[in-house]
Amino acid sequence: MKHFSFLLCFIVTCSWGQQADLVDFKSADVKVWFAPDSSKVFGKVVYKFDVLKSVDSIFLDAINMRFSEVSLDGNPVTYGNNGAQVWFKNHFEAGKDYQLSFEYSAKPKKTLYFIDWGIKNNVTSSDSDVNRNNIEKQQIWTQGQGKYTSNWLPSVDDVNDKIEFDLSINFEKGYEVISNGKLTQKEEAFGKTVWHFDMKQPMSSYLVALAIGKYQKKVEYSKSGIPLEMYYYPEDSLKVEPTYRYTKQMFDFLEGEIGVPYPWQNYKQVPVKDFLYAGMENTSSTIFSDAFVVDSIAFVDKNYVNVNAHELAHQWFGNLVTETSGTHHWLQEGFATYYALLAERDVFGDDYYHWRLYEYAQELMEQDKAGGSTSLLDPKSSSTTFYKKGAWVLHLLREKVGDKAFRKAVKNYLLEHQFKNVETEDFISEVETVSGQDLDGFVEKWLISKKLNYDEMEERLKQKSKYIGDYLSMNCELNCYKFIRKSEHENLRIKMVTQSMHPPYKELKNIENLKVRQAIAKIHSNWLRGYKEDYETLLNDKSYITIEAALFNLWKNFPQERAKYLNQTKGIIGFNDKNVRILWLTLALLTENFEPENKPKYLQELTDYASPKYGFETRINALRYLTQIQACNDECKEHLQQATTHHNWQMVKFAKALLNQMGK
Repeated sequence: MKHFSFLLCFIVTCSWGQQADLVDFKSADVKVWFAPDSSKVFGKVVYKFDVLKSVDSIFLDAINMRFSEVSLDGNPVTYGNNGAQVWFKNHFEAGKDYQLSFEYSAKPKKTLYFIDWGIKNNVTSSDSDVNRNNIEKQQIWTQGQGKYTSNWLPSVDDVNDKIEFDLSINFEKGYEVISNGKLTQKEEAFGKTVWHFDMKQPMSSYLVALAIGKYQKKVEYSKSGIPLEMYYYPEDSLKVEPTYRYTKQMFDFLEGEIGVPYPWQNYKQVPVKDFLYAGMENTSSTIFSDAFVVDSIAFVDKNYVNVNAHELAHQWFGNLVTETSGTHHWLQEGFATYYALLAERDVFGDDYYHWRLYEYAQELMEQDKAGGSTSLLDPKSSSTTFYKKGAWVLHLLREKVGDKAFRKAVKNYLLEHQFKNVETEDFISEVETVSGQDLDGFVEKWLISKKLNYDEMEERLKQKSKYIGDYLSMNCELNCYKFIRKSEHENLRIKMVTQSMHPPYKELKNIENLKVRQAIAKIHSNWLRGYKEDYETLLNDKSYITIEAALFNLWKNFPQERAKYLNQTKGIIGFNDKNVRILWLTLALLTENFEPENKPKYLQELTDYASPKYGFETRINALRYLTQIQACNDECKEHLQQATTHHNWQMVKFAKALLNQMGK
């Protein structure tokens, strides 16, 4: 009968909920090494686990892996591998602990990404000023995203079994290796380096991570003594400060606001190329998109501050306490969004805080109008619901029970359930206990009901913020020029700009605020001709969005001055996606009699930006412009076709849509 049960589990996937009642995995000692050119990972793992109830088989999640040297307590053990799990057969006795070891290999289709190992380190364009920083960024990095670590490491996909992972990573010299926990030792042998990382506390398997690449790092220390390790590419040393601006301030704020010490040994942040999302809160080791690596000019328009704060807040909400299932996903994303906003309020002030809440409410209202509103406890809810509505619920709950009760309840909730899994009731019951209030009505209205109570949200904002009240009551459809000059608040002035019937170009000489000037720059209008000199000043603004918009509008409206504008902006690159440079190249190619001898070089540079050696954002920009000006040659089409097999879903979606548009 036991043998039949074992075979049945091979045929029908047994639910992890059943095994969770039987087995508790405690720790994993993981040793991994790689063959980057063939995108393979190899490893040796030792798991220690307790058996809670007698059982004749256990399993680990393991996607398309091969196993060898499998043993239980040092003795060979019968095992089977169905491509999704690896099963181990034995008479496991209740109350006993065991040690399972094995070696494995895999070529993951997702979760573990090998970046640029097939691209030669060369530069095809002759413009060294533009391309000298195009150094090959060969990287390896992971993205577990909920339940996918089992694609590269035999582990437990379910979030409810928390395990203490210690990783040893063997890789070539000259590369930096980052993983969870504290680096305890580096060993050099046979041209390789072995990096040993130690974790003191357990975590869900999806939070296991590593990143390998050419990095340097800057280290600061929090008030509580936690090392804050901030990684960067060697060529980006001047971007370290703007990229990681406010990191220490926000870390110190969150430790104080939450009231529970940061639960891990250190905190590391590392940018990677072609990341799938903005960032991922792996335990003690956030990985984020290198699109957020910015200089001081780019910081005005696009910065890492919110993502930085959000992933940091997850170290408590998601990593220290983890949802039991998707039904309670807001306990991670809603909390991280809310506490990130609190950290930003500490940096930017109350008006910023209320403005962001207003933006969240607008996004929720648009979703509601489209028929997309759902319960916060619906596991199929959108990110907008989990993140933005979740943050709003916490804002409203804090107003209802008061600051003191709210903060005490959050602290108690975290301490009571640390390193465990939680449901919504665990949090709500703690708030009820501390505040002495019955929250059934609140829960029904804001968490269970799918109705969006937008009017009440807006009214609450107006009561708390005169700024929001002024914004909502303002009507500026006629002439708001004097208000654009005098208003205290940036967003009020931007609304005035966008509502004015006539673009306020003549006010540019009186306006210094970069965001207000940017709003004016982005207006596409034939009214520009009367204000040429005023509008030209936008090309000198410290904003890559402004420069990009102004360059295009000036080039379009004043054909006789095109060469002047191109010469003025020739050396500007822009964001990491090279927004200004790519527009410049496009306009240079379209401008008659502008450097005809350089046009082949400019076309090659623009085509080169569509190649795999650049980040997907840069490639999308280049491909979009190349097709718009009908300059997508065979090399460009090859890059576009390759993009359809890219690991990043945004790149794939764009490439397929563009090919469809081209009739390919």
